Amino acid sequence: MVAVAAIEAEMPAQSDFGMALDIREVSHHFDLHGEKLPVLDRISFQVHPGEFVAVLGPSGCGKSTLLRLVAGLDAPRDGTILADGEPVVGPDPARIMVFQDPTLYPWRSVWKNVALGLETRGLLDTRKGRVDDVLRLVGLEGFSKAFPHQLSGGMAQRAALARALVNDPRMLVLDEPLGKLDSLTRIAMQGELLSLWRRSRFSALLVTHDIEEALLLATRVIVLSGRPARIRDELKIDRPYPRHRDDRFLVELRQKVLELLGLGSTW
Repeated sequence: MVAVAAIEAEMPAQSDFGMALDIREVSHHFDLHGEKLPVLDRISFQVHPGEFVAVLGPSGCGKSTLLRLVAGLDAPRDGTILADGEPVVGPDPARIMVFQDPTLYPWRSVWKNVALGLETRGLLDTRKGRVDDVLRLVGLEGFSKAFPHQLSGGMAQRAALARALVNDPRMLVLDEPLGKLDSLTRIAMQGELLSLWRRSRFSALLVTHDIEEALLLATRVIVLSGRPARIRDELKIDRPYPRHRDDRFLVELRQKVLELLGLGSTW
């Protein structure tokens, strides 16, 4: 069960605050020693405003590459990615990527790390209160003067989420943001991430290797093949929150995902 009491039992209504994402026939390859290494093969799917979509697939299949394309950090070799109907041509503060490592600056306090996006955009003088707001939102208001080395892994990842949320993004692009946490902290952070999504109404695209995490958090799960990644299946998770790990529907979906990933016989 996702342990956040504040999460209502009903599904969230889709909001026009969240960003619409349209990935159309996207293929990508890397140039490696004069040869092409194909990574993505004609990937097409949509994320609707306010939706939480998770992407699963074998290690090295191209999941993180796909997120970098969505975030505008790289450009696809073929195909188109549209954000609210406009081509993605680079990074945008409305579409923020959160990485597996918190990547906090060790010489800056938590407050100053969170404020970095506003500072670089020249907005900090008029929006200082927003930094305090997001620190309260992620439960770090008492640690604003702390430095990264004084934080636990879960607290550091909360600070990284706050640094993204301070920009009021309409989409969070999440590259295994909980992947390096211990199991208990990860369960707690899953609940916190879900609560943040439901309160803030942004769209979310999550890459994870954790099947249960995808099924507990997402409204829809995209399952990719090995490299070059193709879409094997799309699974709609039509279950209310909070979800239980022993829910028979989720257990059956977990088995289906394992079979899609070629691991069905191991469970």
